[in-house]
Amino acid sequence: MSVIPALVFPGLVFGSTGPNLVLTFGAAMAVIVLVSFCLRPMAKRMAAVSGLYSYTAKGLGQRTAITAGWSAMFGYGLVAMASLLLVGIYVSQLFLNLGLPVGNPKVFAVLVILAAAAAACLLMVRGIRISAWFTLLMESVSIGVLAVLMIVYFAFNAPKVSLGSVLAWNGNFDSLPIGIVVAISAFVGFESPTTLGGEAHRPFVTVPRAITWTPILMGVLCLIAVTAQDVALKGAPVNIAASSTPLSALFSQTSPLSAAVLDLGIAASWFACAIASVNALARIFFCMGREGVAPRMVGRTHPVFRTPSMAIMVVMPVVALVPIAVIISDASPDQSLVNLFMLGAYGYLGSYLLASASLPFFLRRIGENTYASWILGAATSLTLGAVFWTAAAVSIRTGSLQAVIYGGVLLASILYALLLRVRLPGRLGSVGIYDETRELDLFQGGPTP
Repeated sequence: MSVIPALVFPGLVFGSTGPNLVLTFGAAMAVIVLVSFCLRPMAKRMAAVSGLYSYTAKGLGQRTAITAGWSAMFGYGLVAMASLLLVGIYVSQLFLNLGLPVGNPKVFAVLVILAAAAAACLLMVRGIRISAWFTLLMESVSIGVLAVLMIVYFAFNAPKVSLGSVLAWNGNFDSLPIGIVVAISAFVGFESPTTLGGEAHRPFVTVPRAITWTPILMGVLCLIAVTAQDVALKGAPVNIAASSTPLSALFSQTSPLSAAVLDLGIAASWFACAIASVNALARIFFCMGREGVAPRMVGRTHPVFRTPSMAIMVVMPVVALVPIAVIISDASPDQSLVNLFMLGAYGYLGSYLLASASLPFFLRRIGENTYASWILGAATSLTLGAVFWTAAAVSIRTGSLQAVIYGGVLLASILYALLLRVRLPGRLGSVGIYDETRELDLFQGGPTP
């Protein structure tokens, strides 16, 4: 709500005016809602530890599941990296707005990222209930802070506000596909409850409900936020619109304290996002370790808390290293965030496409496929493919390497699956064996309404 619209606003391709924010985020919301409709029937029938990876294994087979799993982990990892980078940026901005000395800004930002990574590890290893409640608390507070501050801003600037430009179109169709991909990164992670099926209470009720309503609620909040930011940033000075923390810079003009409160809310929200992303990533990695298609050690659980602690401890240092490298290298924060979100969105789009295409095959496997499931699966897959293809074409044409890097990840996953098939067919055949629905799943805690 606070960061991603500001990345789309200045234009991601040509450095000129970007695509219409409301149209861009509306299209992203429509795509994600289609994906949620495809995932819901599978979530109602299987409580999986690894979400889309397991759904794809049951629908399109084990080799395709390897690619879906790699793609999903790639997406989760890149968004977690961007989240920690934003925590470092906004905590540093918080201290500046409060007038507190930070010494060397680079060292301070690096220490903040390390502290956030360590705290996230502690919460995740301690248990999903604690980290989930903490995530919910942080996000709720952040949304409340942002909503109050934006209402106050527009109350004091009502005479200057013009909503006429919000729906205006400037004809920049080349940047629209890229904008949609970045906008999709505002929704990604809505499917992460599918990785908690083995730990959730009444998973066949709670998980489908979560993945159905999360993108709808997030879409409404995002459309309100992008409308407000479109108006506010278009009337702001160029140095504010181009800032890596535009909303904070906007509020700091009149009230540094309000800007500091906003910085705290945004930093807390991205810390929660990092926890949610790594939680999902670790559970896919854990499942692969249990199946033998990843190192066996990541398939171990904590002896007391029974969480995938080894997978979390292996993943988190890698996630923290990239934002630290960005800070140390003096790379542009805006461009680094765009690159991380673009790469992460490609990873999510790839896993969404394969999982959506799995729907009719998943249902046919258990004798429940319908014409509607075939139509929905095909329509969603084609839509995702079109978004990915057009965004990748524009990206390559303009010299960006995000699509090429993701293509390399896909190729590596395909080659790895072929290697498993030739050299270790038993391990490849074990993909998905821990995610069969059992009678205990269906009746635990009483009949499911």
